[in-house]
Amino acid sequence: MTRSLADRAVQQRRVVIENNHGEKLSGILHETGSKQLVIVCHGFQSSKERIPMVNLAAALEKEGISAFRFDFAGNGESEGLFQYGNYRREAEDLRAVVQYFRGENRVISAVIGHSKGGNVVLLYASKYNDVHTVVNISGRFNLEKGMEGRLGKDFLLRLQQHGYIDVFNRKGKFEYRVTEESLKDRLTTDTRAACLLIQQECRSENAKYSFSHMVDIFFHEISMYNSIFQIVGFCDLNAVNYRVLTVHGSMDKIVPVEDALEFAKFIPNHKLHIIKGADHEYTSHQGELTSVVLDFLRESFNAEKDMPKLLLKDHSFRSRL
Repeated sequence: MTRSLADRAVQQRRVVIENNHGEKLSGILHETGSKQLVIVCHGFQSSKERIPMVNLAAALEKEGISAFRFDFAGNGESEGLFQYGNYRREAEDLRAVVQYFRGENRVISAVIGHSKGGNVVLLYASKYNDVHTVVNISGRFNLEKGMEGRLGKDFLLRLQQHGYIDVFNRKGKFEYRVTEESLKDRLTTDTRAACLLIQQECRSENAKYSFSHMVDIFFHEISMYNSIFQIVGFCDLNAVNYRVLTVHGSMDKIVPVEDALEFAKFIPNHKLHIIKGADHEYTSHQGELTSVVLDFLRESFNAEKDMPKLLLKDHSFRSRL
């Protein structure tokens, strides 16, 4: 007898992954038993425990899809020192996570990033064309902007005078140091160029499976989980569905909504969704945010687009997305 979703207990467990700098990255795996896995990335000076990351992972979990949320090096419970900028290095942290779970015979179906994490998943997609679906939530397009709010209007002068800037919170507690090198890292991260490098089609290792192998996996997963969603994760063979989603709040005061429009200009195979009234953290719009993301995943992971209708005929199943 096949197990229904209700019969399958969801387990959350800590997983530690070493990046290519020897630092241990701490994460939480929402294990549903699915082969498919979605990776969720946090933003600037944040962690896997922030509400958007927790809620997105929980929403995927309820749909029966395993999710992994983790802390970048220097953030949360992960090892390493926090560094300003660090976009490309965090993309390499994500790479380490992807490779780890591929080694565990998982299929990475999507990467999702909030705020700076949105930039990271886009940078990842521009360099490693091996995850089909990419979700950018409130990422910043213009990285030369938004610094005065954190560093002060005269930050360039102070940086030239002292060679660094120490940043304190509202209570006067030291948070982090900005060096000329770390500032340069941010300013030389070319978002526009990265967007243009994101290919319309994914050519991951999953796409090399033969048609007969795909059929075998299809019926194997149906027998185990009674769900079509388990066999998705293959690249869209016809490239008819969107690959990248950008979500942004119209009332975002941290990253202006205009940045989302810039992403839409330069990313091929891109879909844009503006959530009216939402702020940067989607404080009063968490339900709408998760709904938009899950709807996009439904579109992107619709296996009927990748499988002939004949395969679906006379086989009943219930999709969890």
